[in-house]
Amino acid sequence: MRLDVDHEACPCCGGALHLIGETASEMLDHVPARLRVIRICRPRYGCRACGAIHQAPAPERPIAKGLATPALLAHVLVSKYCDHLPLYRQSQIFARQGVEIDRSTLANWVGGACWWLEPLQARLADHVFTSQQLFADDTPIPVLDPGRGRTKTGRLWVYARDDRPWNGPDPPAAIYLYSPDRKAERPASHLGKFSGVVQVDGYPGFDRLSDGGRIQLAGCWAHARRKFYEVQQATASPVAAEALRRIAEIYAIETAIRGQAAVARLSARQSKSLPLITAMKTWLENQFTQIPPRGGLADAIRYTLTRWGNLCRFLDDGRIELDTNTVERAIRPVTLGRKNHLFAGSDGGADRWATVCSLITTAKLNDVEPFAYLKDVLERMSNGHPMSRLDELLPWNWRLVTAVN
Repeated sequence: MRLDVDHEACPCCGGALHLIGETASEMLDHVPARLRVIRICRPRYGCRACGAIHQAPAPERPIAKGLATPALLAHVLVSKYCDHLPLYRQSQIFARQGVEIDRSTLANWVGGACWWLEPLQARLADHVFTSQQLFADDTPIPVLDPGRGRTKTGRLWVYARDDRPWNGPDPPAAIYLYSPDRKAERPASHLGKFSGVVQVDGYPGFDRLSDGGRIQLAGCWAHARRKFYEVQQATASPVAAEALRRIAEIYAIETAIRGQAAVARLSARQSKSLPLITAMKTWLENQFTQIPPRGGLADAIRYTLTRWGNLCRFLDDGRIELDTNTVERAIRPVTLGRKNHLFAGSDGGADRWATVCSLITTAKLNDVEPFAYLKDVLERMSNGHPMSRLDELLPWNWRLVTAVN
């Protein structure tokens, strides 16, 4: 916008004005999203000689006979699974823009879009499970159970890899997998071909992963700390406060070495963290003999000592983190979505939830904007992108492909 004076002569003396500079300022504006109809015309041509008819082929649609373009599908997916807008609210928003789209239609669009995205999620899972160090956790999601007239509790299992804290070469990623229950065989089947370290919380179902020696379990100091924190907040226990202080010393060391190579991290842990850990165990064992065996403080100490071997795993491997906060952050969007759209409509809906969350979370981990990513991926796949080149569409490779094109 350019605002200029409406006269060429000086109002004071009548002299001619000449440009000596300008003042520029900025304001932030908002242009509301708009829906548009794309009308595709394909002329038909006939041959008078042989009677043949010629016409350009119709463009491929991501959903057969569907109205939604890849951009609209990406908008619906991001609105639901990234911005946590339930489909019925999106339907209301579209209605305010003058377009009536039923919630069931939006649900069909989500299903159709996920049909394209499922192979990409499978390829993403291959990338995650080829790592030698993973974070694992699960979170409940309500799933509609029509036969019983209510919801049941399913689980989203989340597996994440992130080599950035130890300056590793591979990109971060997260994969979500749905199961209708929390049985221990679920993570065992997910990690059937995995070999390495899995960092977990205190869920007993993870314990069987270490059977056979193919998988080592690493514990989470954040969960151990939380036990003492809750006791200290409730009772102002000096023992809990001292435990928190000792754990804080270990975290301070980790903060100082974050981003360094695994070898350097291991060296620092052996020289600085190991003496603190050794002293803490002796102190915890001594305190445990001096307090009542029942109560929050005893439970906190018992929780920590029972998992001591797993909690100390980070001392022997510079790639291992101190806690499972990496996967906890990946679970947080699911928690927000659960509060807003309340439940998945079916087991299939929960699987679609897992598919889209896998791609959106991984895109954000790699600083890729989710809408632009999903829009382009849906366009490419519906236009025949070769399945043999799916790796090009993984978020960290997609940025390079779009930059070249």
